Amino acid sequence: MKTWFITGASGGLATCIIQQLLERGDRVAATIRRPGVLDDLQAQYGAQLWQANLDLTNPQQISEVVTQAFNELGTIDVLVNNAAYALYGGVEEASDEQIEQQFITNVFGSLRTARTFLPFFREQDGGQIVQISSMAGHYSTPAMGLYSSTKRAVEGAFEALAQEVAPFNIKTIIVQPGGIRTNFVAGNGVFGEPLAAYQDTETSKVVSMMKGEVPGMDANLLKKMVIGDPDKMAHQIIKRVDLGDGPLRLALNSDAYQKIRASLVEKLAALDAQKEVAYATDADDI
Repeated sequence: MKTWFITGASGGLATCIIQQLLERGDRVAATIRRPGVLDDLQAQYGAQLWQANLDLTNPQQISEVVTQAFNELGTIDVLVNNAAYALYGGVEEASDEQIEQQFITNVFGSLRTARTFLPFFREQDGGQIVQISSMAGHYSTPAMGLYSSTKRAVEGAFEALAQEVAPFNIKTIIVQPGGIRTNFVAGNGVFGEPLAAYQDTETSKVVSMMKGEVPGMDANLLKKMVIGDPDKMAHQIIKRVDLGDGPLRLALNSDAYQKIRASLVEKLAALDAQKEVAYATDADDI
């Protein structure tokens, strides 16, 4: 039996993970921002499910909730940094406050939670960190650049962290899901203020699609266009944690695999095309 600590547990992928863990007998410490969303599971599983309200923009609350969880549960084996939301719109269209809040939640929230866990993990001689990223951490598209930038920041930080904490028997997994059939857009989407200059561009088309404003495109149709099954994804994440060792990154669904691979191939081709330029800038005494 493992004990898991999962942030952003109010719905979507996290709920699927929690359900499967509870069904197999694991303990779950779930943090939420909307009280009551896990009441049905609480009634069914009782003390097997530990809940706490947590605002990831509040550093003091992160420290208090994590400390309380360890004090009450003893050992916690796995941290799942899942909480995040998407900011849609052109880079110019989002406000400074929107951009700052996106980074505070998606990047600083994950980093603060992981950093708070590390002393506890070292004291208990190990643990696992599961950082939920996105296929968007590999590439950017119009209207998705700000969300993508938070995922790239997360990937860079946790790639280094994985190497730093490996000597302490702390393992790290970066999960890169493609689109998931959940209410991520409807429940977690924030939009910048549209500018007339971007009307009829790819940026405005993406925003309109995400808002469900495209003629004939409603929330149900948008959901059907997404191919990721959250229950299957949850199963693979749990399976990967149980294995213990494996690649740092875990891509989930065929959409993620194809788009990540295409992005890497394109970048490698562009890099190879600049090889002579790169080598031409070495110092003469090399």
